[in-house]
Amino acid sequence: QVQLVESGGGLVQPGGSLSLSCTASARTFSMYTMAWFRQAPGKERDFVAVITFSGASTLNADSVKGRFTISRDNAKNTVYLQMNSLKPEDTAVYYCAADASSGLRTRSYEYRYWGRGTQVTVSS
Repeated sequence: QVQLVESGGGLVQPGGSLSLSCTASARTFSMYTMAWFRQAPGKERDFVAVITFSGASTLNADSVKGRFTISRDNAKNTVYLQMNSLKPEDTAVYYCAADASSGLRTRSYEYRYWGRGTQVTVSS
């Protein structure tokens, strides 16, 4: 069983930045593909970004390309999401997800483990 705990959400003005963290309980964290998803009120949970086991490969959703960066530190069992140039439409609950399967997976059903989420609100 893997437990994921997100942190770093909050209220930020449009154009601002936030950095999210997700710490995992897994002893073999480096063997998990890690991803971020988000869910706005009344909408489905959408893919944001994914990173492979070693961190060598990443993939972002088109909506966040050039603004968000996913990274990981396997020594700290932590995955990060740096969010820059935030827009009101980025407002959502952001979830960290993990799965032992390899590859740049972008569908929520492909992830076995989920955190409880952290709220990000972009508003002036």
